[in-house]
Amino acid sequence: MPVLDIGSLPKVLLHDHLDGGLRPSTIIELAHEIGHELPAGEPAGLAAWFEEAANSGSLVRYLETFEHTIAVMQAPAALSRVAREAVEDLSADGVIYAELRWAPEQHQRRGLSLDATVAAVQEGIEHGVAAAARRGHTILVNQIITAMRHADRWQEIAELAVANRDAGVAGFDIAGAEAGYPADRFPEVWQYLADESLPVTIHAGEADGVTSVASAIHRGHALRIGHGVRIRDDISVGDGVSTYGRTAAWIRDWRIPLEVCPSSNVQTGAAPSISAHPISLLRDHDFAVTINTDNRLMSATSMTREMELLVREAGWTPDDLLGATLTAARNAFIPHDARRQLTETILAAFRPHIADNRRHTS
Repeated sequence: MPVLDIGSLPKVLLHDHLDGGLRPSTIIELAHEIGHELPAGEPAGLAAWFEEAANSGSLVRYLETFEHTIAVMQAPAALSRVAREAVEDLSADGVIYAELRWAPEQHQRRGLSLDATVAAVQEGIEHGVAAAARRGHTILVNQIITAMRHADRWQEIAELAVANRDAGVAGFDIAGAEAGYPADRFPEVWQYLADESLPVTIHAGEADGVTSVASAIHRGHALRIGHGVRIRDDISVGDGVSTYGRTAAWIRDWRIPLEVCPSSNVQTGAAPSISAHPISLLRDHDFAVTINTDNRLMSATSMTREMELLVREAGWTPDDLLGATLTAARNAFIPHDARRQLTETILAAFRPHIADNRRHTS
């Protein structure tokens, strides 16, 4: 069996924040243009600052790091550049499909309309895809439009997502402070999205518990859950027998994918370590888990690194990586035929590295 080169394997990324994946050098250049003060003035130092701040173990402080990235993403050219570079960086990491999520409402400080922000990001994505193609890499990238949980603009942002569904937007999300802002705050938003048949993924089960996940799936009609690691609290393991609470059973039985972000979860205190991360227990209990980066800048990570960490520190095998990658491909917010093509590409690349792929073909 060939030596596993994770970097060369095709990857599917469902949970990656556009404002959490900037190149440090780009932040410095864009900050200089607008006179924004940064905590460090050279790329290595700035990268170290972001990682150190994100390693605090507090989701609140983790989210504070975004003040610097969002500050430099307030003009069309800046948004387009950040999106283009994100696509180029993901492609170089072996990602063949990605959904970049971001909150347009956070990029209006200098007077941009919501539609203008979405158009700028889409322009950057398209340029990034073209640049990757010139290097011989194929990648498909879509936007996930996000509303901030603590704000009251959910309906407006949902309508923005629907209006741009044929211009690069694949779905809708809510993000930000989870505790105190459940998915059922604005039930009419979820009914509107259901009526418009726009897919929904919701951040839940990261900084809040099982009730947050239940709200996301039963009130928000989420097809996927962002993070979802606190579902572990709804599973009882003992004497070789596992029992599931109603929410965990629903997630498991109906194969609702969990967009797990291992390094980020450790940073925010949602998991104690990679070796003890709930993703492995959830995998062992046949939950639909996927591997994601969340914020590549803050976690100093990539899809390759996340997979390598799981192999090195949690004992994951090539079969485990294949299973998570196929789950991601089969639950991407793209048409069925495109998902099927993704799975075929993934299986062909993984086949030399796995013991038996019959169990992955259903």
